[in-house]
Amino acid sequence: MSKSKISWTSDTWNPTTGCDKISAGCKNCYAENMSKRLKAMGQEKYKNGFKLTVHPESLNDPYMWKRPRLIFVNSMSDLFHKDVPIEFIQSVFNVMNNTPQHTYQILTKRTDLLSKYDSDGLLTWTDNIWMGVSVEDFDNTSRIDLLTNTGAKFKFLSCEPLLSPLPNMNLAGIDWVIVGGESGHGARKMDEEWILNIQKKCMKASIQFFFKQWGLKKYNPDAQDPTKDKKSPDYAKGGCMLQGQIHREMPISMQKVI
Repeated sequence: MSKSKISWTSDTWNPTTGCDKISAGCKNCYAENMSKRLKAMGQEKYKNGFKLTVHPESLNDPYMWKRPRLIFVNSMSDLFHKDVPIEFIQSVFNVMNNTPQHTYQILTKRTDLLSKYDSDGLLTWTDNIWMGVSVEDFDNTSRIDLLTNTGAKFKFLSCEPLLSPLPNMNLAGIDWVIVGGESGHGARKMDEEWILNIQKKCMKASIQFFFKQWGLKKYNPDAQDPTKDKKSPDYAKGGCMLQGQIHREMPISMQKVI
């Protein structure tokens, strides 16, 4: 576990590391680049670089954390990768089921396996497990329906990096939406209208909306956005103001955790 700089969580827990690319959002994967750096630094956990690796030794970590935490599970991987044995996924779920003091956030792009394991009754959903899917562009909105059909108690979307408009996204059954731009080398532009369209849908459906960042300063239409400055308490890459306001809505139960 480690403290996280990701604005919508407080800590990360990586019982698996490594992944491979399956859609447009993976092109400039931050986890891949970070894994290479950690391997070069001699970090034992990343000796395989970005190759999918399970870490059974990490399963006991959450039992050691007494204070309630908001935990992003597998920030450096995808729990529903085809090479992660279902038995190990169930072990991860067992840890989450048995540590109700924590809230766990899982994100996947592999909704086919998520849907299969759920429909086969292989996953035990408790209230402290938030299940999310990445929806970076129009081609991947089908992930939303596969998510909403699962038994997860809390469902959310990560539209990050947002790479296209999502005019027909179905938010029925969704509890929370995160939107963010791409940062780092080769970052692609995000259009303000794409964000505003998602925000309007969230407002109409009374869904909490979290705008994380623009990604690069040059893509932020507000030249005066103070959150572009690293000295700002609300600093985000490229800034995080949307039409002069910060929108970082969290479920009420988690507002004091991060």
